[in-house]
Amino acid sequence: MIKNDTWITAMAENGMIEPFLPTLVREVTAEAGGPLRPVISYGLSSYGYDIRLSPAEFRIFRHIPGTVVDPKNFNSDNLEPAKLHQDAAGDFFILPAHSYGLGVALERLSVPENVSVICIGKSTYARSGIIANLTPAEAGWRGHLTLEFSNSSSADCRIYANEGVVQLLFLEGEPCAVSYEKRQGKYQDQRERVTLPRV
Repeated sequence: MIKNDTWITAMAENGMIEPFLPTLVREVTAEAGGPLRPVISYGLSSYGYDIRLSPAEFRIFRHIPGTVVDPKNFNSDNLEPAKLHQDAAGDFFILPAHSYGLGVALERLSVPENVSVICIGKSTYARSGIIANLTPAEAGWRGHLTLEFSNSSSADCRIYANEGVVQLLFLEGEPCAVSYEKRQGKYQDQRERVTLPRV
């Protein structure tokens, strides 16, 4: 069963989402005492939670002639760090046209043993040509999610840091026999940095 805002709030009080915002934020103060500026929404919604993109790191795949990206033997040289830009609209990374990038969630998750989380893209980005990869966080998983984005448009696109970037849906089921924690999953306790493929 998909979980609602009341359940998400109660679980967040026990550390499921940190930091946690109990409302959906659509605008923030630009400067102390200054006017409000719109943001891509983040925080609690009716049946989900919109997490933010961390400003800590964003990496973009680049072509290195003569190489092939191998998930079993990943070469970090295939990822180029993106610069964090800033203007009156906020902090942002630029994802070039027809490219793929990796970011990381600002919020840290601690998923209960009887819940799996599905991470889906926000429509604001989808309407701009940015596709967020459908990402799971299994029962018992902890850490900052590494997030994957594809720019399917023919134009460069901004991805805003410290603003909503994907939505989490929480699905509760019968307790599993072996959780991610119990099987010592290889992506457990990810830091607020992009985590590369591991085998």
